[in-house]
Amino acid sequence: MTRGIRPLLRGSTYTGALFACCGALASIALLPFVALLSPLWRFAPYGAQIVLDLLVWAVLIGAAGLARTTRRVLIACARRVLRVPLPDPAAVRRPAAAPDGGSAPAAPAPAPAAASGADRWRTPLWLLLHVALGWAGALVGGALIVAGLILPGNWLGAEGGLVLFGRSVRVTGGWGSWVAALGCLLLAATLCAVVTGTLRRAAPRLLGPSAAERLALAAERELRLAERNRLAQELHDSIGHTLTATTIQAAVAGEVLSADPAAARAALRSIEESARAALEDLDYVLGVLREQEAGTAPVRTLADLPELLDRLRHAGAVVEPELSGALTQVRGTLSRAAYRIVQEGLTNALRHGAGGPVAVRVAAGADVLELDVVNRTGAGAGPGAGAFPASGRGLSGLAERVRLLHGEFRAGPEGPDHWRLAVRLPVRWPA
Repeated sequence: MTRGIRPLLRGSTYTGALFACCGALASIALLPFVALLSPLWRFAPYGAQIVLDLLVWAVLIGAAGLARTTRRVLIACARRVLRVPLPDPAAVRRPAAAPDGGSAPAAPAPAPAAASGADRWRTPLWLLLHVALGWAGALVGGALIVAGLILPGNWLGAEGGLVLFGRSVRVTGGWGSWVAALGCLLLAATLCAVVTGTLRRAAPRLLGPSAAERLALAAERELRLAERNRLAQELHDSIGHTLTATTIQAAVAGEVLSADPAAARAALRSIEESARAALEDLDYVLGVLREQEAGTAPVRTLADLPELLDRLRHAGAVVEPELSGALTQVRGTLSRAAYRIVQEGLTNALRHGAGGPVAVRVAAGADVLELDVVNRTGAGAGPGAGAFPASGRGLSGLAERVRLLHGEFRAGPEGPDHWRLAVRLPVRWPA
């Protein structure tokens, strides 16, 4: 039975009317302050005194709505009782610096627009409307309910009457009293529906997000989407590369295990190192996804390229590197992104190449950092060639990474049997 009643009461018309009456009852706590100020205008006529007392009471109610805590409480109550989809008041979080390995520095969130006067007065207006409807519903609705209960059978000597355009109709008993009682109860139910409907229509306008809060909410959504995309790119770059390399290394180790145990041990050692590096990346990403205090993101820059190339050689790949310029002088986001770009290019060469040497050129100039990865295509006998399905996300992720760094990206066939990935990154970003 409880399960059947609870959905009926939750967010129902009568719950909304009760919510309005609770607001009216809460406003009684301000009446002592009105009584303290009331002697100041005792010289005025009685009617003016009533008006001044009501004005002071309204001012105090509106002033209570200026507090941020009041607004949060009202939003939570309206969301739960009235079932109005209101977001929490947005608070722009200070964006963290781009984690190591990120493709670009985190852009600062736009500052929320200053709240206008109309925005500041929306909560007091809601509070005044809430209290006014609560008192109207309680007084008028209560009178109608009492009339509906005592009119039938002329109980307690009650009489009903209606005066309209100078004509009056009185109900003193019989069926007329029952009809009048039913009419009073229907009017009370209609009043509840009107009060609840008015509150529900007014809540999004008065308690919903202001222009500043909508901007803050949009900024938070943008930051969350950017973080999700960055984490997806990190997983694709690190875990995808590691799985590709370890699969090929495991195949190589199985082939040479009997003929060349030393080479098999080297391949297994390379699998261990690759897996350990991937576990560091995975642990960091999972910590971010669980909103826990994640450790420092693994830092891999152009200085780590020799280690990456050695792991690929242990996998049986033939890599012909051409490194020129002061690579160690390339620092920060540019160096980390360049490492990921070369890593993705080599991963694609291992996945989809046709064997043969993979040419890698990294040239660090004063103004431009050039990255090139060239591998053979077509039918070949390279380890793992054609064994990995293409997802299509690698090149699009690389293009996005390069675009964020204001660079130039080109990937496609070169000649009849080669594929080339060419990237040019400015060392100094345009202002």
